[in-house]
Amino acid sequence: MKQLIIITTLLISGILIGQTNYEKGMQKAFELWGSNQPTEASNLFERIAKAEPDNWLPAYYAAQINVINSFGERNEDKLSAKLKRAQDLINDATAISKENPEIMVLQALLHTAWVAFDGATYGMTLSGKVVELYTKAKIVAPGNPRVLYCKAEWDMGGAKYFGQDTAPFCKDIERAIELFANFKPETPFHPNWGNDRAEQILESCGK
Repeated sequence: MKQLIIITTLLISGILIGQTNYEKGMQKAFELWGSNQPTEASNLFERIAKAEPDNWLPAYYAAQINVINSFGERNEDKLSAKLKRAQDLINDATAISKENPEIMVLQALLHTAWVAFDGATYGMTLSGKVVELYTKAKIVAPGNPRVLYCKAEWDMGGAKYFGQDTAPFCKDIERAIELFANFKPETPFHPNWGNDRAEQILESCGK
């Protein structure tokens, strides 16, 4: 009995230590990212992902950094390398957490990065996939503010490209901001981004 208690205590201690290491690692990665060290942050998220094979969040954030840093990249080889790495990480995250609206949004943003790089080449093949992802994500999580705001920004981009009015989508941005105000992430490390960007868009909405 005593031996069983010792073994149980050791197991519980190991779990607690693991959680502490995970939390410390995630916090450090976010600090690196916030200190304008995205490569170091992404590498750390990837190391955490390897140590946490059942947790989709580290791979998600490593992918997100690569996706975000691909916007504005004009060298196709560099862009391709970043987005290929991001895609591999998104695949890893999806394998852990299927039908996840946060991952769907990130996948849509990856496709958007290609369209933003060369709309003439990638718009025809990827635009439909982006719309499909946002539509599916909205069905899965209608109250997720990132789904609504990112779809609205995508729709605005399409309207601008075709010389159409973007004002009809302003109401979606307003609704997203309302959802952000009441959104509670599952844990401190779950996605909670987008409100600042949505407010920036709303300021210039319809102008």
